Order: sequence, then structure tokens, then C-alpha cells
Amino acid sequence: MGSPQAPPPAPGRLAGGTPRAALAALFAGNRRFVSGRPVHGHDVTAAAASASGEQQPYAVLLGCIDSRVPLEAIFDQTFGSICVIRTGGHVLDRAVLGSIEYVVDALGVPLAVVLGHERCGAVGAAVEVARGGKRPGGALAHLVDQIVPAVEEVGAADPRAHPLAVRRHVLRTVAALRAEERLAGPVAAGRVDVVGALYDLASGEVRLLT
Repeated sequence: MGSPQAPPPAPGRLAGGTPRAALAALFAGNRRFVSGRPVHGHDVTAAAASASGEQQPYAVLLGCIDSRVPLEAIFDQTFGSICVIRTGGHVLDRAVLGSIEYVVDALGVPLAVVLGHERCGAVGAAVEVARGGKRPGGALAHLVDQIVPAVEEVGAADPRAHPLAVRRHVLRTVAALRAEERLAGPVAAGRVDVVGALYDLASGEVRLLT
């Protein structure tokens, strides 16, 4: 038998509270997830109760609504550890930006992660539109329109346009967050970092892009 795993730091108790510490904690959790040795089980009653007071998350994650990409599970996190925002294709809007600004300003979160994933349906729809396909109706058109520039940057005619656009869209989202007025200062000062990553649906592994 292998040696027992040390428990992860309690929510809000990361040494230094730095972007580097937050990122290391997330990827340590991902390694536990990939290895099939998560430390957070399904009995969440005690965890919920212990986190019911003042929240002290150490990261905010912006990911896709895809049901195959549950962010707390991927990073093996428990109650109170991370704030999660999910939109189709992790598209930004004012509500998302306001939410991220809130956790950075009010909760002192030092890290924002933009997580894309392979075979993203929203990116696939944007690829089709960029190739001359029919633009969807309703609010879905707005969502797709936010992703089309990433497709155009990598070249819609490229056979690998979809995976390339997934990566490019993540990087564009990271750049947009870093440029936001209320985030740019903390990022420049090193108090906050915004990074991009990709999730492998088959292996469960998260790969850092920035």
C-alpha cells in the first residue's frame, strides 16, 4: 500500500495567499483527480457546515457549461475553496466581469482561471458560422459572435480550426480579463493573476496555457 495522502490546505488557508500558491493548489487537486485519488468524497454534509461561515475562496474559475466539465470535481475542491462561473464557451459578459471583480475586490481572491475544453459545442458553432454557415437566432447568436473572432484568427478553413480556436478563445478571454480596468492594476502589481488552461475530456488532465 502507498503512503497516505496529506490533506489539502483548508479553504482560504493557502500559504501567502499568492497567485502561485493558488495555482499550485488547483493543479495538486487536478493530479489527485487524474490519479483517481481525490480527497473530497461524496459525503459533503460536514464540509458544507464547516464552510457555512465567512467565505475565503482562493481562486475563481470561469469555465464552460458543458456537463462533462464539472470544475469542482476536476480540481478536487470542496465547499468554500473556489468560486465557479460557467457560461457557454466561457464567454464574458458584464455579469461575469462583475462577478470576477467582486471576488477579487471583496474576497481578496488572487487567481482567476479561464478553462476551455476540447470538442466545445459553442466553439464548434462559431466555426460553422465563420465558414459561412447559418448564424443561430436568439441570444445564442450573441454567444457565438463572441467566439467567431478566435476562429477567424486561426483561420476558419484550417482543418484543425476547432481545436486551434478553442485554445485561441481561452487566450483571448484571458487577455480581455487582464485588460479590465479593475483587474489590470492588481495584475500589474502581482497581487492577482489571470491564467488560461485546457481540459482533456478523455484523461481528465488540465494543461496550463499561460
